Amino acid sequence: MESSAKFRTVRRSRTAPAMVALLAVSVAVSGCTAAASGGIEVIEGDSPASDVIALSAGSSDVAVVRAVDAAVEQLPELAAIAMDETGTPGLAIAVVHNGEMIYADGFGVREAGTADRVDADTVFQIASVSKSLSATVVARAITQDAVEWDTPVRTLLSDFSLADSYVTQNATIGDYFSHRTGLATGAGDDLEDVGYDRDYILDHLRYQPLDDFRSSYHYSNYGITVGAEATAAALGMDWNDAIRELVYEPLGMTATSSSYADFVAQPNRATLHTFVDGEFQPLFERNPDPQSPAGGVSSTVGDLSKWMTMILSGGEQDGQPFVTPESLVPAITAQSISSQASAPDQRTGSYGYGFNVGSQAGGRTTVSHSGGFVLGAGTNYQLVPSLDLGIVTLTNAAPIGTAEAINAQFLDLVQYGEVQRDWLGDYSGALSALNAPAGDLVGETKPGTAGASLYLSDYEGTYRNGYFGDLVVTEVDGALQAALGPRGNYLLELEAWDADTFAFTPTGENAPHDSLSSATFSRSGGAVTGVTLEFFDAQGLGEWRR
Repeated sequence: MESSAKFRTVRRSRTAPAMVALLAVSVAVSGCTAAASGGIEVIEGDSPASDVIALSAGSSDVAVVRAVDAAVEQLPELAAIAMDETGTPGLAIAVVHNGEMIYADGFGVREAGTADRVDADTVFQIASVSKSLSATVVARAITQDAVEWDTPVRTLLSDFSLADSYVTQNATIGDYFSHRTGLATGAGDDLEDVGYDRDYILDHLRYQPLDDFRSSYHYSNYGITVGAEATAAALGMDWNDAIRELVYEPLGMTATSSSYADFVAQPNRATLHTFVDGEFQPLFERNPDPQSPAGGVSSTVGDLSKWMTMILSGGEQDGQPFVTPESLVPAITAQSISSQASAPDQRTGSYGYGFNVGSQAGGRTTVSHSGGFVLGAGTNYQLVPSLDLGIVTLTNAAPIGTAEAINAQFLDLVQYGEVQRDWLGDYSGALSALNAPAGDLVGETKPGTAGASLYLSDYEGTYRNGYFGDLVVTEVDGALQAALGPRGNYLLELEAWDADTFAFTPTGENAPHDSLSSATFSRSGGAVTGVTLEFFDAQGLGEWRR
């Protein structure tokens, strides 16, 4: 495959004071070293907490550059193997090192079955990688003295509330950006699936039951969205204007947008591919505008490289302050425990403010985030501050770990000289549940007497639910149909299953192919009085009353 890659021509060392605040990243090439008796070289940082194992290629400036360049040379092969093994139609990769983009290229096609090639300028929907860009807006707002990470959201969004008054009054922008308010994973996503807009969803988060405040972690798209909306309010701006004026425009991210309309207007854009019957198919579109701060950004690897370079610089752009270390460091260091270790020899997962925080086997800290749409996108970036190194991979396929595996392989090559694990296999297994069918009737066999004595007129009518709104059940051509959503456009075909239980196929981002769920009607004195839709009942909000 012909490459349009851009390789380094100039190397610039960076000694800005802000780098010290970012875990002393420069010590990787300038700190003291000590060789253990077994020949392992340890690079000493400003404190033991920043000590790391040297690269297998060595610790000098020249050795690090050589290791990065050698790994970059293998990226086309890594991309080809990953696409061949997973069936991913197309992807793009970029690498930044020592303050410049040293590689950017595209592979495969924008849409399966076409000849439209992916290149370094192809625009992808980046899904939850959006969260890190939104956190950068907050860091910029802090730099401008508009907010702080510990500013209570209620002081900026006076009409917003959650189920607990104490949480409503005290939850901060940082609490929402670190997923520790107690909102459940997926809170509000179900409302988006059935067609509600951002205002409706944020207003109805008050129905959501809450877990423990600040001592629980639940990944929440609409939690991030609340924190972003509060920041925009402090700036006196619409969110899309805020992220454009504070991040995209000053960083020169000319192909990046937080608007779905802008994305579909791009001629060089990647089509989503969902995973159906063992292959990726371009079946759906995904408009994530309601949760834009959490998952609605579209961008290119080149644009994201400009942003990654700024993060790795400690918040500088072209040698000038862009965000202060005081606003950035809290975002890219641990604020919440995102995954508990299940054994004493495992590392605990951490989350900052809109950024995942981790470490490599050699001790180097990493800053990262993945993004995925079941309807057809998988993205990931990885930053290694101690090496001033970052890689981003964007794919047009549902999340099966392709982007994460390529980036992990690249970092292995840089640090250890060879790939250490079957990253494609490991990530595919870890993420397989994301694409698995959802619903309590998946894999179940319909009873042989289903619907034998049903009177469909018993079930017709309007059912009320404060969170989801009305559900209107009608008989259409001898079968039941349920209409949900702001305009009744989310339609469910109810198929007789067993007595007062019907089956339906949910649709949307949270309903992978072959999902199947139950609608169970309740009776009192023989009359139908309500219905529970199991697919929408994850937080106990899926019951409608007649």
